[in-house]
Amino acid sequence: MGSTRPAIRDTAQRTGTDKRAAVVAALMLAMALAALDATIVSTAVPQIVGDLGGFSVFSWLFSGYLLAVTVTLPVYGKLSDTFGRKPVLIAGAALFLLGSLLCAVAWNMAALIAFRIVQGLGGGALQGTVQTLAADLYPLKERPKIQSKLSTVWAVSAVAGPGVGGVLAAYADWRWIFLINLPIGAVALWLIVRYLHEPEREATGTRARVDWAGALAVFACGGVLLTALVQGGVAWPWLSGPSIALFGTGLALVAVVVLVERRAAEPIIPGWVWRRRTIAAVNLALGALGLLMVAPAVFLPTYAQSVLGLAPVAAGFVLSVWTLSWPVSAALSQHVYRRIGFRNTAMLGIGSASLILLAFPFLPYPGQAWQPTLLMLLLGAALGLFQLPLIVGVQSTVGWSERGTATASVLFCRQTGQTVGAALFGAVANGVLASRLGGAGDLDSVTRALDSGGTAPEATRRAIADAVHAVYLGASCAAALAFLVLLLLAPRRFPVLKEDALDEDVLKEEVLEEDVLKEDGR
Repeated sequence: MGSTRPAIRDTAQRTGTDKRAAVVAALMLAMALAALDATIVSTAVPQIVGDLGGFSVFSWLFSGYLLAVTVTLPVYGKLSDTFGRKPVLIAGAALFLLGSLLCAVAWNMAALIAFRIVQGLGGGALQGTVQTLAADLYPLKERPKIQSKLSTVWAVSAVAGPGVGGVLAAYADWRWIFLINLPIGAVALWLIVRYLHEPEREATGTRARVDWAGALAVFACGGVLLTALVQGGVAWPWLSGPSIALFGTGLALVAVVVLVERRAAEPIIPGWVWRRRTIAAVNLALGALGLLMVAPAVFLPTYAQSVLGLAPVAAGFVLSVWTLSWPVSAALSQHVYRRIGFRNTAMLGIGSASLILLAFPFLPYPGQAWQPTLLMLLLGAALGLFQLPLIVGVQSTVGWSERGTATASVLFCRQTGQTVGAALFGAVANGVLASRLGGAGDLDSVTRALDSGGTAPEATRRAIADAVHAVYLGASCAAALAFLVLLLLAPRRFPVLKEDALDEDVLKEEVLEEDVLKEDGR
């Protein structure tokens, strides 16, 4: 494994900082493609549906993309460890751009959904490989710099995406939402091809083997289970035949995945991902992060418009402030984890997040806009202190040949947590609304009534407030669960590889030789 450690960062030093800056610019552009796509489409849905029809299935524009990204993350992670980051990133970017072009020429909703899935197949490579390359390019001491830049890309995209999508849909055509990806992606591809040079890997005498059977099994299993979670309670009741059939099929495919991966020489999801305490604990903690992120991202705008009476733009600002404090906190987290370690820093962040989320149900009714805005600002700061140390910490415990797989595993768990959270908290909100309104409608119907421009009845406003409070209470529990996972399962000191270690007086982590990490129990 030592022979495959990259000298990408050494190469960058030999070839000059300008080339590394060009590669970083390419990574930021590639990340912008994936980040913008998550937000820019939402505001153009009315125009898309008006042009293509298919209102009953338009939610698959988002679900299909999410499914494709999530289930391909572990596949691309393993491929990048096997063949290198550059070919996987180029292939993923090309596939994403092909999907964008196809989306722009879609002739009906079914075609657009299919092409969005093609986009997602490329988006999985963008998200995982960019994060992995960030660790390859920078040693541990400098890694927060690139991670904070990538976090800033997500923040800017979250704020600008809906506005850009709305402007393009209103003043140009919704198809430009996808065509705008082409020049951005072309520049990113050119920079990657021109400036990213991975070192030659030492020949081992054996041909690299790809676990295609495992990749297919993972894709099928993830697709079936995530479809069941996304569509359950929406397209059909939870206890209906389709839900039972999908969950049953998904569980059977889980057994198939385990069987195939245990027999594979180079499995897509190797057992060490879950046998090593550090990676397993971070996977579970970031799964809880994905779960709790659903509360503000999905339900806060409805709360701001219906309960606080804000316009859509103002409601969007209440949500977006956490994308301002998150990257700032992430960039500053290095000054904390160098002194108290990765685990303790993350526990400080998620413990604070749990208390902030718990404070939301205690806001006065109906309250003032600055109150949830302040909580979101604090929540972003807490989560920045939580997420980045865990990602950087995990990447620092593995060598080059395992870093892609490890990074993909934590991103996969976070994405899966978001999918589970959307289904779980949607059911919680609908249940509270049905209870408060005597079964008269779900959250979607209430929101449509509020969008009609009339004043919402007091009973409706109170019911929505109660529903969102229940969701935030659940999110607080998810944050507390992440805290307990780190406390009970994560090692007090992450086993940082010697090549990534800082001065032991600065970074209070256990420094290990690389061969120690080969032991599956670590």
